Amino acid sequence: MATRAYVLIETSVGKTRDVVSALRKVPQMRMVDAVTGPYDVIAIVEGSDLDAVGNLVTSNVHGTSGVVRTVTCLAVSLP
Repeated sequence: MATRAYVLIETSVGKTRDVVSALRKVPQMRMVDAVTGPYDVIAIVEGSDLDAVGNLVTSNVHGTSGVVRTVTCLAVSLP
């Protein structure tokens, strides 16, 4: 089973559209939406394991121009 995480992203002023466009090109991104509220973008990412998700966030999300801050929330299975 793949590991899924929700990434809450704060962008620089005026950069939300650019960030959304760049992240939608990353194959492991399952969804990328601009939103209102305390964050500017919410992305759903999937990887084969926790390390894959961590590498995706640190290299692809943090490496995207215009990203200021992120909060990554791992999805968990509840019985």
